[in-house]
Amino acid sequence: MSLCSLSDPDSPGAQRCPSVTDVPEEPKVCAVCGDRATGYHFHVMSCEGCKGFFRRSILKAVHFTCPFSRSCPITKAKRRQCQACRLQKCFDVGMRKDMIMSEEAVGRRRALRLQRRLAQMQSGGLTEEQQELITILIAAHKRTFDSSFSQFQHYRPAVRLCVPDLHSQSPPGPGDPSAPLAPQLNCLDEDVLPDVFSVLPHFADLSTFMIQQVIRFAKEIPAFRGLPIDDQISLLKGATLGICQIQFNTVFNEETNAWECGQHCFTIEDGALAGFQQIYLEPLLKFHVSLKKLRLHEAEYVLLLAMLLFSPGRGRGGRGGLPPPGRQLTAPRRPPDHASVTQRDVIDQLQEKVALTLKSYIDHQHPMPEGRFLYAKLLLLLTELQTLKMENTRQILHIQDLSSMTPLLSEIVS
Repeated sequence: MSLCSLSDPDSPGAQRCPSVTDVPEEPKVCAVCGDRATGYHFHVMSCEGCKGFFRRSILKAVHFTCPFSRSCPITKAKRRQCQACRLQKCFDVGMRKDMIMSEEAVGRRRALRLQRRLAQMQSGGLTEEQQELITILIAAHKRTFDSSFSQFQHYRPAVRLCVPDLHSQSPPGPGDPSAPLAPQLNCLDEDVLPDVFSVLPHFADLSTFMIQQVIRFAKEIPAFRGLPIDDQISLLKGATLGICQIQFNTVFNEETNAWECGQHCFTIEDGALAGFQQIYLEPLLKFHVSLKKLRLHEAEYVLLLAMLLFSPGRGRGGRGGLPPPGRQLTAPRRPPDHASVTQRDVIDQLQEKVALTLKSYIDHQHPMPEGRFLYAKLLLLLTELQTLKMENTRQILHIQDLSSMTPLLSEIVS
């Protein structure tokens, strides 16, 4: 499976009012460039690209000059070739600059909208749309996440110079590829040191297996399928490693500090044998212990997955973080080189709805004092997860034995 395989000819078109539970409508056409429109913007049916271009041009008071005869064709393929003619086309089709709100006004409007929604949810529990969202996400998670790892087959076995000892004192038979990797490692000989990269091929195959599950999970969500294919790829490249860690937490045993994946069992020691450094492994273990102690429900796990998935990057040098409701929601921090998305406003609204659903669910399923600060703790853990993801990517790229990496894993961390 490759990220490019996300293309689906039956995927629904963009919606004017995006929602994870929206029913596909017939695609509309941008009056400026002919691309797929997302609704009326500044009095004209237009796409996200032309809406953003018109807004930026007016707010920055930019003066464009056409190098030709001021009659350049404005199409989806050529709209970036001449900004002067594109802006003139915006005016010609009826876009109104007096309808543009300032950044401050947009922020105030979003904050007010959030406050109103929170007030409604606090008085009446989950809305019908929120309940349907949770149902869709749980169903997608169950259909795509193999918690028993029974489908994890045809992997490269770990070449171990140490034998595991988890449930019994007798070591597994030699050459047994299904032998679990356990927390306690007993060296076969005091003079034999563990091979630093002995587990790397096995871990690369495990990571690829989980990445494939994340891609299938995303494609089960109607709103994700409705995004342009480039945006789907961009979101997956930014969120997949984080989503894998949230899913991995569901099989984490805090008593043994081990990830119990069916017949396989992994520990921090195995990560060290794969070549990862303690600067990454120690915070990783702390993250999983902290998240597991929160005793999250299945609904809360899947909502966290969706929050990470619908997290548009902020471009080079962008901002990050997930502030609590009552303030404008922004995306979790992305690496500085994360590619931008085209339908940022659409994705921001999707993430906002997921975040509000999570907050409302916590308020009604975790009464005080149990639920106190739970949402805030989750936001802090998501921030820690972004730091872990960046360090994970950095260490993967610096591990010398890159031949162990699969093409899909290479594409995700590139």
